[in-house]
Formats: sequence, C-alpha cells, structure tokens
Amino acid sequence: MRLLPYIFTLLAYGLLTQAAHAQPDLDLVYHLKASVVKVHALTNSGGHGVGSGVVVDKDTVATNCHVVANSNGISISKFGDSMSPVEMIADWRHDICLLKFKYLELPAVKLASAASLHYGDEVFSIGFPGGPPKPQTIAGKVRALYPYDGSLIVRSDAAFIMGSSGSPTFNQAGELVSLSTFKSPGKDAYFYSVPVEWIQNLMQHSAATTTTPDATAFWDLPADARPYWMQVVQPYQTGDWQALESIARAWLTQEPQSAEANFYLGSALHGQGQAGPAQQAYERAVNLQPAHIDAWRGLAILAQQTQQPTLLSNAEQHIQQLDSQAWPDIQQRLQQLQ
Repeated sequence: MRLLPYIFTLLAYGLLTQAAHAQPDLDLVYHLKASVVKVHALTNSGGHGVGSGVVVDKDTVATNCHVVANSNGISISKFGDSMSPVEMIADWRHDICLLKFKYLELPAVKLASAASLHYGDEVFSIGFPGGPPKPQTIAGKVRALYPYDGSLIVRSDAAFIMGSSGSPTFNQAGELVSLSTFKSPGKDAYFYSVPVEWIQNLMQHSAATTTTPDATAFWDLPADARPYWMQVVQPYQTGDWQALESIARAWLTQEPQSAEANFYLGSALHGQGQAGPAQQAYERAVNLQPAHIDAWRGLAILAQQTQQPTLLSNAEQHIQQLDSQAWPDIQQRLQQLQ
C-alpha cells in the first residue's frame, strides 16, 4: 500500500502536537507556588545539581532521588533562604526521596491520587525547568495511565526539561497527583510522572543512612527489563513495526485488558498493512478506554484508507468530543490519503 509511509507521520502528529490547554486558576497557582522549592545537590566532583520539590507534609519535601543521588550535600531554597534537611527517606527503585527538615515554615499541598485521574484530564506542573529563579507553570493533559507496582504511572503532555525533576503535577483542583520524573529520549519525548501513592507509602519508612542508591530506578533499567509501556516508544517512533508488534503481543500476554497494549498492537499491524487485524486491535483499545484519542485517530486514518465512511464518521465524532481542537489538523492530513 503506497499510503503506509503516511501512517506514522499522521499518528505521531496527533500524539505529539500540543493543543492549547486550559490554564489553571491564577490564584490557585500563586498559593501552590509557596509549597514548591528548588532542590540543590553538591556532587562528589564538586558540581552543582538542581531539581524541584514540593512540601507534602509537615517539615517534609518530596523530590526525585536521582536529583540528590551520590551527593555530598543537599539543600532547598525558597524566597532567598536556604535550608538543609536533617534526614532523608529514600525509595531508590521508585525514584522518590523525602527530605525531612526542622521548622520548615512552608505549607504542605493537598494530596489526591494518580488513581483519580482519567485520560484527557487537565493537569499542570510547577517547577524549575532550566533552573530559573522563580517556579514556572506548565499545563497539559493526561495522555496515558500505566498500571505499575500497585499504582499508575502518568504520561502527560506537560513537557519538562532538566531542573524539572521532582516538580509536582496537580489536578485542576490543585491537589498533588504525581511528580514529574523522566522522559523518553529524543525531541519527540514522552513525559512521565510517578504517583503520589508512592509518596504516601514512603512516609511510613525509615530514614536512609546514605545518598548512595541501593537500587536502580525502574525507568533506568536495561531496555529489555523496563516496563512494556517504555519499550514500545522507540519502535513506535521509528516505525519498526515488527519489533513493536512483538513487544505489544508480549505486553498483552501480561495484561490482556490493556488499552495501551492493544493500541500499539493496532499501530504495528497498521504499519505492516494488516488493516483488518489493526482495526480489531484499535477497536479493542477504545472499548477498553473510550477516551483513548490516539486509538480513535488510528481508526480515522484506517477508515480513510479502507473507505469506511461510517467508521470515519464515528472516529471523527469521538475525537471532537475528546479534543475539539485535534480534528481539524488530522482532517487536513487525512486529505493526503485521498
């Protein structure tokens, strides 16, 4: 099929284009910024690492462990003042560290849960991307939720760069749902945050005695040991459809009711010209997760290619309901398939 080279371009465009997001209430952001701090770490080589953190309880700041790993000194700064923690509680595998202080006169944020999120929910993060003196706010939407270790990893399009690690992600009510933690390689990155449930669990643990990690963060494991939802990204973005199909099928063996695994299987089969099986996989994805806009987008492309006007109309209706600003762009690109 001569149209196959367009598939990845169109799907990727839908995944990576950021529509204008609803901005959070300015007064709410103003009050939340009082709880967001810059985290500083002195490295063994004498360097200076910077990240973000958020006050989650009395005298307690949550951040990512990779911000402070192997450091000779840790401090936070806020309103021109600097403070050093008296102890640290670490969960190296999940990449969450709690810094404990004496007399930290900063308000704690309200904690919600990653489990309360839905596909398409508006979220926003506050942190120090690039290390500016004042915290910055980035809005986005939840694009995927991945079950992992008893909770959910959140993927949103609230992009972040170095300095944002450990920055809080909030729902529209200003409740903490996750911490911005890692992204996939390359310019077309996926952005992931770890759930607040892991922070709550860590509060019950004992203090660490060293800043040396005792485990590798799950997202930094060898490629074949990472979760399937990480393994699919590179073959999907490079159009390695056979590799993507293999990973997606292994994922489905482990999680047969995963909408995400079905979506990537559909993409892999679509890319290989197997329209019928691809459609079945896409449809399983949207049956399991009706708000999966990327699967609906895949169905729209497939419907255009296979001349199924009813399917195309149905996909259009769902895409417009989920994100009214997404359809005009995909419609323009669908015209390339005519």
